[in-house]
Amino acid sequence: MMKRGTIQDHSIDSTELNEEISFLVYVPADFSPMVTYTFLICQDGKDYFQMGRLPRVADELLAEEEIEPLIIVGIPYNDKHDRRDKYHPDGEKQQAYIRFLAHELVPYLDKHFPGHGDRFGRALAGDSLAGTVSFMASLAHPDLFGRVLMHSPFVDSTVMAAAEQAASLPSLYHVIGTEETDVLMTNGERADFFTPNRALSALLEKKTTDYVYHEFNGGHTWTYWQKDMKPALLKMFE
Repeated sequence: MMKRGTIQDHSIDSTELNEEISFLVYVPADFSPMVTYTFLICQDGKDYFQMGRLPRVADELLAEEEIEPLIIVGIPYNDKHDRRDKYHPDGEKQQAYIRFLAHELVPYLDKHFPGHGDRFGRALAGDSLAGTVSFMASLAHPDLFGRVLMHSPFVDSTVMAAAEQAASLPSLYHVIGTEETDVLMTNGERADFFTPNRALSALLEKKTTDYVYHEFNGGHTWTYWQKDMKPALLKMFE
């Protein structure tokens, strides 16, 4: 029977956000302090752990030695309003949340776990708005975050401008569903996610070769993103 990793509860009293941030940490079954691990930091963290079943996927791939040693961090949101404030490009707390990732979470992980200590030893991931803030954080701190996984990110003119102006880009994994043309967002509005994502892809392909882009047949739900967990890990951490 395959051994399962453990999921630990952690928290940081964040000065940047002026609140306590609780988060989950998946530690592999064969964890050793003598091994150096890559950190995969997931926004919408509880969703990645539960609906994405990411720890189980990691258990399988790590047991077969198909991916590098990996510790997965899942940062949940409090509610849909908190999520928008922290993740949306125009969110009141987005810049503070990015500072939390860079100035508080990274030092915490480096202190408590044996990490690589370089940008390619830290990856960010997220779906929808969570993918957006992960991408924006990597552009704001290219020295800290060297890999990004984006599942159907929200893309607007702010995101496009940031990508256009970026002097350097992380290693990128980017997927979008062909049916994501009329997505109901948490603020009650509807938006076309597919067209802006394709435009972002065209821009990124001109700026970097370290980029994977895929369009899947499906919509803006975990029904489709969950199926991509294994391919995403294999591609980014093989």
